[in-house]
Amino acid sequence: MRSLFLLLLALMVQAGQPPSHGHSGAHMMPPASPPAPEGMIPSLSAATTWLNSPPIGSDGLRGKVVLIDFWTYTCINWRRTVPHLRAWVQRYGDSKMLLIGVHSPEFAFEHDLDNVRQAAKEIGVGYPVAVDNDFAIWRAFGNEYWPALYIFDSHGRLRHQVFGEDGYEEAEQVIQKLLTEAGQTGVEAKPSVVDAKGFEKPADWKDLRSGENYVGLRRTENFASPGGIEPGVPHAYTVPARLGLNGWALSGTWTLSSDRAVAGAAGGRIAYRFHARDVNLVMAPETRGKEIRFRVLLDGKPPGASHGLDVDQDGQGTLREQRMYQLIRQPGPIADHLFEIEFLGPGAGAFSFTFG
Repeated sequence: MRSLFLLLLALMVQAGQPPSHGHSGAHMMPPASPPAPEGMIPSLSAATTWLNSPPIGSDGLRGKVVLIDFWTYTCINWRRTVPHLRAWVQRYGDSKMLLIGVHSPEFAFEHDLDNVRQAAKEIGVGYPVAVDNDFAIWRAFGNEYWPALYIFDSHGRLRHQVFGEDGYEEAEQVIQKLLTEAGQTGVEAKPSVVDAKGFEKPADWKDLRSGENYVGLRRTENFASPGGIEPGVPHAYTVPARLGLNGWALSGTWTLSSDRAVAGAAGGRIAYRFHARDVNLVMAPETRGKEIRFRVLLDGKPPGASHGLDVDQDGQGTLREQRMYQLIRQPGPIADHLFEIEFLGPGAGAFSFTFG
C-alpha cells in the first residue's frame, strides 16, 4: 500500500496536481509506514528556491538539532501550529536548533512565489523555508500530511515526528533532550509559553462537528443543490429549502472545476450548514489583484459579534488576496447554524471550507 501511494503521488505531481491528503487535527493517524526512527535526514537540495536564507546543504545541518516542518500557507491546521514553532525559534534559535519549513503547495496559486513570500511575511515565518513546488522533498520524506514535523538529532537521525496538530509538549521535550545530547548547556525543561490568537487560536475540539470540505469536483462531499453538479460549464444552481448538517449548496451561476467553484455573475452564493466555532474559506479572485466585495450571513442575519477576522459586524468583506479567509468566529455557545456568503461581483473562486 505504501509503494502504491508513492506511485500515485508521483503521477499526481507529474500531472501538476497536489497529493490527496487529510488536513490533520488532534486525532489524525500517522502514515501506515512512517520512516524508521534511525532514518537519516533526506537532502533538501531539490528545493525550487529558498526564502529567508541561502540554500542549506548538509554542511549547514551538521551538528544541529534539525526540525523539518511541512506546510502550505492556506492550511488552517498548520496555521494553528505556528505559535509553537515561533516560540521554539525564539527560545532555541540561537542554540544548536535549526527549524526549516518546507512549503509544499496544495492549490495552484500556492505555487506562486510572490504569494508564498507575502504569506510568510504576514504570518511571521522568519525562519528558512525550502520551497518545494515539485514535491521532491515531500517524496524524499515519504510525507503524507500538512502539517508534518520531523525532528532529527545532531547526527542527522530521525528521533521524533508529529502529524497534525497537538503533541507540542512532547515535541518540545524531545527538542530539549536532543539539544542537551548535542552539548547545549542551560536547556530548561519547562515548556514554552504560547498565547495563540486570531487564525492561530486552537480549534474548539469539543464542539467541532464539521470537517474540512472541498468545493471543487475532485474531493467535495454533501453537495445539495437540486440536480447535482454540472462539471466544467457555467450552470445556474439553487439552494434547497433546508440543508442537513454539513450539507452545502450553490445559488446563482457557477462553474465547478477540479479544485474550485467560480462565480460567473454578481449574486453568486454559497450556503453551508455547520457546527463549529469558526468558519474559514480558501478563496481567490480568478483575476489576480481584482477586488470582489462579499457579504456573510449567519442564520440569515449579519453575524454581529460572530464575525471573523476578514469581515465586519455587518458581514461585509473584500476578496483580493489568494488565501484563507476567516468569516465566522462565534464568541458564545456553539450550535448548528446556516452560513451564507454572497459575492457582489463575478470571478470569485472558492476552494475549501475548514472549521475550528
